[in-house]
Amino acid sequence: MSRPSIGVFVTGTDTEIGKTFVSTALAAAVRRRGLKAGVMKPVASGARRTTEGLRNDDALALMTAAGESDYYATNPYCFEPPISPHLAAAEVGVTIDVQRIATLARSRATECDCLVVEGAGGWRAPLDPHRSMADLACAIGLPVVLVVGLRLGCLNHAVLSAESIRLSGLVLAGWVGNRIDPLMARWQDNVSTLESLLGAPPLAIFPFGADETQRLDLGQQLFDRLVDESGKTLSPPN
Repeated sequence: MSRPSIGVFVTGTDTEIGKTFVSTALAAAVRRRGLKAGVMKPVASGARRTTEGLRNDDALALMTAAGESDYYATNPYCFEPPISPHLAAAEVGVTIDVQRIATLARSRATECDCLVVEGAGGWRAPLDPHRSMADLACAIGLPVVLVVGLRLGCLNHAVLSAESIRLSGLVLAGWVGNRIDPLMARWQDNVSTLESLLGAPPLAIFPFGADETQRLDLGQQLFDRLVDESGKTLSPPN
């Protein structure tokens, strides 16, 4: 089987809005297609100490979804405190090397059919005093999927994030809605507003409390639409 050679960088409108939930669904969908999934969570803060070193739950979930076993290839920068990565890195005297991560991503892209890279926090979450997650995404060079946490305030956050992604020069491959607030008033109307503001319908809408079957089916829908949308293939970094 020839490799479709695709990949995406998954970012979000904020932290704790479902990036990992969506990313693992996408990675699992790749495997369901009989393809090899590659995953990365290049920078993660909020980890527990184990006999094998620090381990972040989001990175481990990605590895499980993709059937990966090399933790350090998945999560090269892991910090223990659950704080912003730039603070966690400074606390232990570590400089996050964006180019090192980009080189690793290029290598990972050659080993799989679809590379799913999940960011940390939102699009402009800082990595140090001068660079943010946006700089990391640009260095890797993959098209971007924006996860919008559906709650009050999401319209502003989504529009600002989408504008910044487009201004960076990267392709905004599409957006995904994730119903993190089951009590959000008129959420369907907000989705319609997002379609208008972002210029495209959602690639998928993940319901609140989605079970495993729903999650996997929506991951498959997301994968198919990413490959087929606009009739073009998403390209990994060269």
